[in-house]
This record gives sequence, structure tokens and C-alpha cells, in this order.
Amino acid sequence: MASNKGGGRIVALDLLRGLAVAGMIVVVSPGSWSQVYAPLAHAAWHGWTSADLVFPTFLFCVGMAIGLSVPRLTPGDRASASFWIKVARRTALLILLGLLLNALPKFDFAHLRLPGILQRIGLCYALGVAICVLAAPRAGSRLKFSFVAVGVAALALLAIYWALLAFVPVPGFGAGRLDSHGSLPAFIDRAVITIPHIWKHGTTPGVGVTYDPEGLLSTLPAVVNVLIGAIAAALLARGGVSRFTLALLAAALIAGGLLLDGVMPINKSIWTPSFALLSSGLSMTALFVLDLLAGVRAALKLAAPLTIFGGNAILAFILSQLLGIFGSMRLLPGGHSAQGLTYDLALRVIPDPKAASLACALAVLALILAILIPLHRRGIHLRL
Repeated sequence: MASNKGGGRIVALDLLRGLAVAGMIVVVSPGSWSQVYAPLAHAAWHGWTSADLVFPTFLFCVGMAIGLSVPRLTPGDRASASFWIKVARRTALLILLGLLLNALPKFDFAHLRLPGILQRIGLCYALGVAICVLAAPRAGSRLKFSFVAVGVAALALLAIYWALLAFVPVPGFGAGRLDSHGSLPAFIDRAVITIPHIWKHGTTPGVGVTYDPEGLLSTLPAVVNVLIGAIAAALLARGGVSRFTLALLAAALIAGGLLLDGVMPINKSIWTPSFALLSSGLSMTALFVLDLLAGVRAALKLAAPLTIFGGNAILAFILSQLLGIFGSMRLLPGGHSAQGLTYDLALRVIPDPKAASLACALAVLALILAILIPLHRRGIHLRL
């Protein structure tokens, strides 16, 4: 399936990343937050929906890019200060950009949310690179991706996180709590980041703000999604029978996540080990399907918008955040917001409130695509 590769890139990577970004835009851009179809709303706590799979799929794609880059590095690159400075620079830019988006539009630093999606991507990227590159053995003049070392690292992270959740007592609550108030990740975020600087919607009924879904401790299992993405890319790059190995591994991850759900529930907000396994397996399944479709010319043409989103994923994310921030502000005459006005117009054409809300999200998706198309044609892509 040579048609699935171009210039050293795996086309399925851009397709999957584009699918994740497009899904994220639809999830965060409804016409009304109170009128959302169940699959496009995050699970209240335990359990999962399709909306919960968007972010881990993007992290999976971050890992794929890392997995593809390792064999292009030399032992000299690994020992070079400039290489690690580049990694640190990219990490810092992601974190700073995330903080800037969190600060908009009021720049209320006393209540600035410190965690966030870009912040987690930055941290997971840095840890993923460190593990994959430092574990890579030398193969002649290049490095070789180590499936065993990266796999062991992923299992170790899950085991450590499991032990922390199950056995470390939380003051006032004890050990093994997995709720939004008494869990260890929630406690650490309140103690270290402090309540004024965590997600204002991370609340426990009757208590108030108690947790952040992109908090400190739950970043550890999120790194596992990155590492499994790196493994998937390395398998896909081999071609041939490795593609079937990819499918088998995807099935094993999904089965593992579902089996562990009875012991430690699937939960995105604290990124339980069962969620890390399930979401990685589903991302890998999507990758396998997209890789097959990428070899079909007609399917690839139909998926062109995903390629455009995937090639400029960070910019698409930033645009969606800016549209969400300023679209919800009441800046229009009569105290209306662009989001509210668009939803009212949609309701005049589409009587069903949820369908109208989804139509607004798809309109935002189309608007961002329209912005990205001329940039894509000129080869302009935001690279941090």
C-alpha cells in the first residue's frame, strides 16, 4: 500500500488527526450547550461517549509523529543539546499558548486556569519523546524504535498510576476513592494548583470546584496514549503483516479496557487505566480503518477535508477556541452573542433544538475549513 505514504509521512496519520480535530470542533461548538446529542456530550463521570475519545485520539496522533521520527534520528541527535532544547521549546510554546487561550478574554490572572488541553499535549509530548528516544537502541548510523522498551514503559505508567489511585490515602477521604471530590488526582490539583486555578466547571454537587480533567497526576496515564500511538506508527511504517498486528493489538487494548472497567471504572476526567487502554484501542482501530481507506483513491478524495484539518491541527484548534470564546460574548447589538444569534437563526430553519445546535457546530467546522483551505494550498502549516 505504497499509496498510503508520501514524503515519509503516513497519510492515515493526517486523516486520524484531522478526524480528531474535526470531532473536537463539533463537540466544543454547539449552538446551545443545553441542546446536545448524548454522543457529543462528555460522560458525567464514570463511563464514556464518543466525545470522550477526541482528546485521547489527538494524543495518540502526537505519539504517532514521535514514533515515525525516532528512526530518522542519529545517536548524535540524541546526545545533542540542541535536540532537547528543540523539544523543550515546543513544549514551552504549547503550554504558553494554552495559558494564553485560558486567559482570554479578561486576563483575570487571579483566576487563570493553569491546566488545559494544549498544556497536557505539551507535557505528554515531552515525556513521550524522552521515553521513545532514550529507549531507542542504535541501529547503524540511526536509532531504532524499541517496541519492547516503549511497551514496558506504558505498562509501568499504568501500573504506577493504578497503585496511586488504589492505595495512596487522600486526607479526609482515605484510599481508593474515584469520585470527583475524594480521588487522589482531584486532591492533588486542589492542593498544588489550588481551586482558583483549576477548571471552573470541574465541580462536585454541593461542594463546588473540586477537580480539573487536565490536571497534574492524570497526565501520567495520558502519556500512555502517546506511547501506544508511537507503537502503532512504528508498526504501520513496517507495512505488510504488521498491519494485522495493529488490528490484533487494537482488539486486545479494547478488551483490556472493558475488562478492567469492572475493577477500575472507565473515566476520562481522572484518565483511569481502563480509559487509557480503551481509548488507545479505539484510536488504533480508527487508524487501521483509515489506513485501509487511504489506499483507495476515491476514499482519499472524499477524506480531503480531514487531511486539511490534520495538516493544520493546532491552528484549527486555536481557531475553534477563539470562535468559542468571542462567539459566546454578548458583543452584538441588543446584548446578543454570535453563538446565540446563530442558534436562533438555525431554529427558524430546523425546528428540532438538538439538530439546530448540531447544525451550528457543523457551520463552525465549515468556517474553519474554509480558512484552512487556502493555507493548505499554499503549504502554510502552523508548526510549533
